[in-house]
Amino acid sequence: MRYHLVTLGCPKNVADSEKLERLLREAGHEATSFVRAEMVIVNTCSFIDAAKEESVNTILRLAARKRPGQRLVVAGCLPELYGKELAKEIGQIDHLFGVEAWEKIAALRENGTPTGKGLPDTSPPLRVSAYLKIADGCNARCAFCLIPHIKGRLHSAPIESLVAEAQRLVREGAQELVLVAQDSTAYGQDLGMRDGLAQLLEQLARNVPDVPWLRVMYAYPGHISRRLIEVMAGLPQVCHYLDIPLQHSSPAVLRRMRRPSDVAEVRRTLERLRSAMPEIALRTTFLVGFPSESEDDFRGLLDFVREVRFDHVGAFPFSPQPGTEAARLPDQVPERVKRRRYRELMETAQGVSWERNREWLGREMTMLVESKPEKAGPEEPVFAGRSYRDAPEIDGMVFCSGTAAPGEMRRVRITQALPYDLVALPADVPATEDRFYSASNNSI
Repeated sequence: MRYHLVTLGCPKNVADSEKLERLLREAGHEATSFVRAEMVIVNTCSFIDAAKEESVNTILRLAARKRPGQRLVVAGCLPELYGKELAKEIGQIDHLFGVEAWEKIAALRENGTPTGKGLPDTSPPLRVSAYLKIADGCNARCAFCLIPHIKGRLHSAPIESLVAEAQRLVREGAQELVLVAQDSTAYGQDLGMRDGLAQLLEQLARNVPDVPWLRVMYAYPGHISRRLIEVMAGLPQVCHYLDIPLQHSSPAVLRRMRRPSDVAEVRRTLERLRSAMPEIALRTTFLVGFPSESEDDFRGLLDFVREVRFDHVGAFPFSPQPGTEAARLPDQVPERVKRRRYRELMETAQGVSWERNREWLGREMTMLVESKPEKAGPEEPVFAGRSYRDAPEIDGMVFCSGTAAPGEMRRVRITQALPYDLVALPADVPATEDRFYSASNNSI
């Protein structure tokens, strides 16, 4: 059966969709366009209101375009929480599946009944970067989050299976493996492991030596051990990059969030990371407008961003999710205040990001090429990619003059710094031939 897959949400959903596509191909299904598909699948997200709205709107749009004989399958977080409502309100949906039901979806055939295994996996090469989902579920009980309700408690994949999956991804062309989970630093706790993530990184480096980059996302601030820092600093394949969603800097707000509230320890952890890896790129995420967040709390957050100088900052205005403790808290912050605080935070973070980027002017770095060269007007071709400082799909890019093929690791010299991106020339171009660098880059 021919299928068309639409993926919404975070990199963890992307990893789930890649697994689903492999299972679909193994079962004999063929990927195609929406118009030609006999089965249209939507992998949804419902983490925040904006994600729910996007998921519902996407389903409605596809349902309106659905042709006779075409089946609409809705999967993932949204039906896990709102399956009955979706079935009642959108009659064009043929099948609803919750999280981790990928085998059941792949087993569907034209009449809606299971099919046996079909063709062997003939999956095409993946993009140069691939997600490796190391665990799912979460043991934390953050007041604003439904993930434990949706996904359940932490359940980690065995190291052996992750090594095998990593080897397969590298055979298919991946030059970067991005380790993802709800809490990557909790990896292995349910398996009785201590410092499980450190052990996993060591095994991946040993058994998948051909992958240039291993990147860690979603590190819980209280789970970054000294051992993990030592391993990250000592293994050349591990990118000196860490994503640590802190959510806030106010101990009072963090306590109401049911998050780690020892901000002094957070500072010590960040200092240990930078001491072990002086050029580590740090990313974080903040939640603004949480119930009872005062103006002083918010101003303290802005000061914290300026002090710590994160390379990348993401932010969300708080949206109360039904069924969470935070939705029932008093002193909800008005929407207009949330929007204003969000804008201020992102403007502050942008200024810091630009400063951090400017520190690379005139220096060399390695970039992973992701795009084919394209002409930028009458000028010579330009190709794009990322450095170790940038995670796929959420951080900045590096744009370099010249030609290179996707998947290449190229040494480049930075000639211009933008708020989120960098402009470069190949490192072997003499400095006197730099065409992008100018004195205007010395000030914001």
